[in-house]
Amino acid sequence: MVCVKAVIFDYVGTLVNCRNYTMEASREKLHTALVNEGFDVAKDKFLEAYILAHEKYRKKRYEQLREVTNAVWVAEALCNIGFNATADDYRIKAALNVFFKDYLDMLELRAGAKKLIKQVKEQYKVALISNFTHSQVIYSSLRKLRINTFFNAVVISEENGWRKPSTHIFQATLNKLQVQANQAVYIGDSPIEDIKGAKQAGLKTVFVPSQFNTLKDLLDSLQKPDFIAKDLQSISENLTEIISIKQNKAIKNKEKES
Repeated sequence: MVCVKAVIFDYVGTLVNCRNYTMEASREKLHTALVNEGFDVAKDKFLEAYILAHEKYRKKRYEQLREVTNAVWVAEALCNIGFNATADDYRIKAALNVFFKDYLDMLELRAGAKKLIKQVKEQYKVALISNFTHSQVIYSSLRKLRINTFFNAVVISEENGWRKPSTHIFQATLNKLQVQANQAVYIGDSPIEDIKGAKQAGLKTVFVPSQFNTLKDLLDSLQKPDFIAKDLQSISENLTEIISIKQNKAIKNKEKES
């Protein structure tokens, strides 16, 4: 029998919720911050160019699974309306810190998250994989929520270059932990990015519903995780069972069936 040596978590959705966040408000703050940094452009003109550039790179990111940082499409949006800007412009980076402030402030631990991480840490190596275009937000959030010290590895798509469900980002994490795929359990809330990606990389998978993905979303995706949890607390209560089940023999948490 293969011995499990590591547990890997998704972050946003799985371990943290994003409370009352609106992209529209952050975009407006991004515009204001850019104006304050010297890019004198009307809000409507900038937002139109920003949305077009964002959609262009969103399509590329989701189709090719290669990550692109926000600074790339902000710079392109500014260039398209007549400014001279590059992704490494310090003014753009300063404005992006303002853009992400609301998002960072609204991230909060899900019920049972810290308890579960602590429980896992007692027996296994622990890692986190996040699809995120601005890695500093993840690091700042981990420190703010006081869980940064629990992870043996934190892998973020902006730094890795690949996005889930690409097997590359899972393999990079396994390499950091120095474990094989069949020695790791992956816990996530996205049927495609998390469950499909981790299964293709050879990991045992656990699905947990979130504010972004429901059990219906999982069923509609046709993905079959090894374990379906009601919430993070139920993972804590069934951790021994989850670790010991045979890979690809999907079972549901008994609480879910009742």
